[in-house]
Amino acid sequence: MHIAMIRHGEYDQPPRTPSAWLPQPLTDAGIRQSEQAAHTLLGLLTERQLVVDPVIDCSRMRRAWDTARTIGQRLGGLLEMKFDVEEFEDLAERGLGAFANLTVDDIRRIVADDPRYDELPANWKSKSDFKLPVQGAESLMEAGQRVAFHIQRRTLGMRDNTLKLFVGHGASLRHAAHLMGILRFEQIAELSMHYAAPIVFEETPEGHWVHVAGDWKVRRREEAYD
Repeated sequence: MHIAMIRHGEYDQPPRTPSAWLPQPLTDAGIRQSEQAAHTLLGLLTERQLVVDPVIDCSRMRRAWDTARTIGQRLGGLLEMKFDVEEFEDLAERGLGAFANLTVDDIRRIVADDPRYDELPANWKSKSDFKLPVQGAESLMEAGQRVAFHIQRRTLGMRDNTLKLFVGHGASLRHAAHLMGILRFEQIAELSMHYAAPIVFEETPEGHWVHVAGDWKVRRREEAYD
């Protein structure tokens, strides 16, 4: 059994705003990236003699749905088959709760002005176990836990030589990969994911996941955490 973790394509992210639950669609470049992903997947299916599951799982964010739909349309045309796209809240990026879709400057200002809260740590966005002190917020690791659980649940009992596609978000997918034994903890911060570029893993008979195709993106030191 194989799975492909796919980060959404490029979209219009407002400056200094954590991606989280932003509703923007893909850019034209993001659509092209998603179309290229379909050709990449076709090559992988042919090379490894796999069949692809006809249901593509994605988060409910527009950019993930656009990516999944575009991959399904292009890959479906290449394979002469029909794909269905199903949306799941469990595949969303780390939620910021009441601070969703605010800029990092607004978040820091509101926290500093509220006598109930301590000052935010300088690197709060990249701390895996940190959770903003507002209703509905979650940590990156909690987001990874729900993504990993979703992948495990949706692949339970899947036939051998099948590839299942999951379209989501970089940080929650990487934390899920860590919890699934794919990445070491320190690699979560060292690596990122290219837009709409499938990273594929095979499950061994012992239940371990092995990286078989696709490249992680090595994060530049100054690169924003996503």
